[in-house]
Amino acid sequence: MSLPALLTQHIVRRPQRIALLQHVAEQGSITRAAKAAGISYKAAWDAIDELNNLAAQPLVERSTGGRGGGGARLSAEGERVLCLYQRLQALQAEILESAEDSSDLDLLGRLMLRTSARNQLQGRIRGLRREGRHDRISLDLGGGLEIEALITRGSTERLELALGGTVVALLKAGWVRLLDAAETPEPGSNCLKAKVEEVLIEEDGPGEVRLALGNGQTLCAIAEAAWLAQRQVQPGSALRVQFHPSFVLLGVPV
Repeated sequence: MSLPALLTQHIVRRPQRIALLQHVAEQGSITRAAKAAGISYKAAWDAIDELNNLAAQPLVERSTGGRGGGGARLSAEGERVLCLYQRLQALQAEILESAEDSSDLDLLGRLMLRTSARNQLQGRIRGLRREGRHDRISLDLGGGLEIEALITRGSTERLELALGGTVVALLKAGWVRLLDAAETPEPGSNCLKAKVEEVLIEEDGPGEVRLALGNGQTLCAIAEAAWLAQRQVQPGSALRVQFHPSFVLLGVPV
């Protein structure tokens, strides 16, 4: 089974995140892997969530435990991806040697996109409907989950979107609203059931909530600390996430 094209491109463009898999394999926990990689615990989990969302199957499996007490290991798919990365490292060395001068590498760097959106969900286009100047794109995320994106017709044409095509839905954490069981979703918005995996609250600041969707993908949301405390949100809590289709940005392989 081949790797999804978007994950393959991510391996080439963001090798430091793939290298984190090696630290997980060696250390057996996210906390120790983050320390070995020289990054924060939060940054390590952001990287792993992104990789798991782009892969056909989770690359890292986490056991239960507190912030520093849980273990982690690579899945069979994670071990396969790590092996591929190591092979790509050798190939990369050959490519760098063949570049005529540094301007070649500068050009490649400008052509490769990095995004500030915390959430990246891979999906397949299963519906495309014209609505005035916009197109409503229905995305199948797998596992019975579906979301919609509302983009301009020009964007649809520029990205060459078509039924069956694979895309990545980009969504900033601040655009994801959490709902409890008593709150009614806004009409026309995407609404998905989720389970809280982790809650991080900084002093005098909003809380960051990491959530697991039913298909194995994850989302990150920002919520007021008072809202989280009032509802006693903690790992294992069941919530819903809501975001308007116009907040969903789409990206495709280049």
